[in-house]
Amino acid sequence: MTEIAEGRTATAEGRVEPVVAAALGRAVLLGRALITCATAAAGLAIADDHPYPLVILIVLSIVTSVAQIAVLTRWPRVVGHPVAILAAEAVLLVAVLALSRGGVPYFVHAGGSAALAGVLLGFAATPLWLAQCTQGLAVCVTILRRTDPEAAVAVYLIAAPVAGVLAGVVAALATRALVRQMRLNVQRVAIAQRDAAALERARLARELHDSVAKTLRGMSLAAVALPGSVRRQPALAEQLAGAISEGAAAASLQARELLEGLRLDSPDEALDVVLDRLCGRFSARTGIDTHAEVHVAELPVPVRYELTRIAHEALTNIERHAHATRVTVTLALTRRGRAVTLTVRDDGTGFTMPDDLLTLQDEGHHGIVGMAERARTIDGTIEVVTRPGRGTSVHVQAPLQGSAP
Repeated sequence: MTEIAEGRTATAEGRVEPVVAAALGRAVLLGRALITCATAAAGLAIADDHPYPLVILIVLSIVTSVAQIAVLTRWPRVVGHPVAILAAEAVLLVAVLALSRGGVPYFVHAGGSAALAGVLLGFAATPLWLAQCTQGLAVCVTILRRTDPEAAVAVYLIAAPVAGVLAGVVAALATRALVRQMRLNVQRVAIAQRDAAALERARLARELHDSVAKTLRGMSLAAVALPGSVRRQPALAEQLAGAISEGAAAASLQARELLEGLRLDSPDEALDVVLDRLCGRFSARTGIDTHAEVHVAELPVPVRYELTRIAHEALTNIERHAHATRVTVTLALTRRGRAVTLTVRDDGTGFTMPDDLLTLQDEGHHGIVGMAERARTIDGTIEVVTRPGRGTSVHVQAPLQGSAP
């Protein structure tokens, strides 16, 4: 089981990098398209003649960006083929250069291409960055010779290719940091799942030890003594055989109860869903109006399991004894959030609560005693408030730290 879990964790970690690269790639492409179109539109607004290349550039930028984002969204693993993507980017960059005639849209697009290369290749994209920077500087030299701008404009123009390299470096660093963070998150989730599984195994072992194992041990002792008593003490042999039969029935009942308890709570489901289902099944079976109010997002596995079992036992007691018409199950945190409180309230007949719970056990009422024992396993306390004719409220409070596993 451990090897399977480790294999799943490794598989999840292997999926992190392409998912992150696809997500950041979409963000880069979207940002580049918006800025390129904005700069092209600005150039179009001040153009004196021949605006058609800029119109074509805007359309080209929108169409290609939509297509690239759609591909990365539908097939994120395409980032595993960066050479093909960057080759298409190089062709597109040349087209943008021709249409913008070396204007601002070209440098914006080149910066976006450098950032995309950083996302896909990391610092392995350094040769590509240098090539794009060289191309950008060559474009700058051509523009400077052709237009002879002011010195301040020339400085900003020459800085544009370097800014593209910086964009690629920042994208590579961001990708590396995000991949590292995502892998840590995957590892944390895997550790939490392993801890939950260990808690489940420990809880199941405790349940078996406290119920079925003790019953089977008594049956085993009776079975050992049975053969020697058959001839010498038939009456004792008959009693031992009856004890074995009763033990088998008790073990079967305990096993069914244990399996039913395991079905009550599924740690993969939200706690409100589990309690809603528990109340829904109780209401459908008994006809009693029952609903759950859950004001807790999540609880530790041992706490939520025991509270779910206590709620189930409380509902069983209501079905057997209360003659109620309405039941409310409430789960909420205490004011400071250090403990959780479960309340099961009914409008039934109520009863006189003895000072000692053992009195109930002696009278054959094991439900409240069992709930108290379950509360103690998570360091909790139980209080039963009831009066004849006034209904019954069962309050269980358990700390959220230091709970027994």
